[in-house]
Amino acid sequence: QVQLVASGGGSVQAGGSLRLSCTTSEYIFNGNCMGWFRQGSGKERERVAAIGTGGTPTIYADSVKGRFVISRDNRENTVDLQMNNLQPEDTAVYYCAGVRCDNWTPLLNDWGRGTQVTVSS
Repeated sequence: QVQLVASGGGSVQAGGSLRLSCTTSEYIFNGNCMGWFRQGSGKERERVAAIGTGGTPTIYADSVKGRFVISRDNRENTVDLQMNNLQPEDTAVYYCAGVRCDNWTPLLNDWGRGTQVTVSS
């Protein structure tokens, strides 16, 4: 079983911030691009942000550009998502995953443990 553990979620008011962190095994992390995804209630899972193996490039969904920042620590095998100016539409369960570096799609269909983010207006 692939180990991907996301943490840092919580409940905030609109305009607030949260920082998510994902830890995973070296098997998943080393040499792979990484991404953050989210799935709101009744919605399909969508990619929020992704990052290259060395920290660049970074890509973002249009809905989060200018508000979210993805980063990674290659020594600790972690990938973080700083989320600022959160809005109610950001409410979702957030997951991290290894992704293909050519098209940013998930490497595996194993999402591990997500973290709930709830934003109230």
